[in-house]
Amino acid sequence: MADTPFDIAQIDHVVLRVHDLDRMRRFYCEVLGCTAERWQEEIGLLQLRAGSCLIDLVSVDGAIGRKGGAAPGDEGHNMDHLCLRVDPFHEKRIVAHLQAHGVRIGESGQRYGAQGSGPSLYLYDPEGNMVELKATLERPGGEV
Repeated sequence: MADTPFDIAQIDHVVLRVHDLDRMRRFYCEVLGCTAERWQEEIGLLQLRAGSCLIDLVSVDGAIGRKGGAAPGDEGHNMDHLCLRVDPFHEKRIVAHLQAHGVRIGESGQRYGAQGSGPSLYLYDPEGNMVELKATLERPGGEV
């Protein structure tokens, strides 16, 4: 264990460099239920509320986005995946909702995360970033 003068409480925010800011805002707000919290036009930063955390979207051609080098694409991404803990976790209802919005869905399964082991589902946002929706603990009957 590191000898640091602080303890990490939780992840505060994740920043995604994106090609189409409005399309990504619609996905994260309309499909996943985030809310737009703050827009900083001078630096091209849109902050979305995701529970107690933020998902920040920056345009690759904006002030912050240009600092990240080449834009994400088929040959490279800015991250492996973003995991959002969700409650309740009713996989069939989640899948039906995602399908109704034309979302590409990946694998589901039991995975370990910050709050323990539980069911999760991978999906992809409109620019190919993998997002994991994860429950904490499985209750009797398979639903959380």
